[in-house]
Amino acid sequence: MAIPKPGKPVRGSATGRPIMALLDLLGRRWTLRIIWELRENTLNFRQLQQACGEMSPSVLNQRLHELKKARIVSLKEEGGYLLTDEGQDLLKSLMPLNDWAERWAKREKR
Repeated sequence: MAIPKPGKPVRGSATGRPIMALLDLLGRRWTLRIIWELRENTLNFRQLQQACGEMSPSVLNQRLHELKKARIVSLKEEGGYLLTDEGQDLLKSLMPLNDWAERWAKREKR
């Protein structure tokens, strides 16, 4: 599967609109979880795999490759993965969704 890029057709959209490329990338299995787990800490491959519920190494490798190509995640020389400045900005943009989900969870408990 090709790495989504703005300006290129992506899964579910032939327009090449940047938002569609981003949604394709974020909609891939485990991608949001990886971003979430890196929100506060730099993690090595094994720590990240454990934090994500023991996902398969091949899927983790693929997602990390995609996120590095998109400049959302980077690999430190010491071997740990972390969110780039762009990744941190993306995470901040997602936080209103987290807030909405928390309110939704409270509504569902009633």
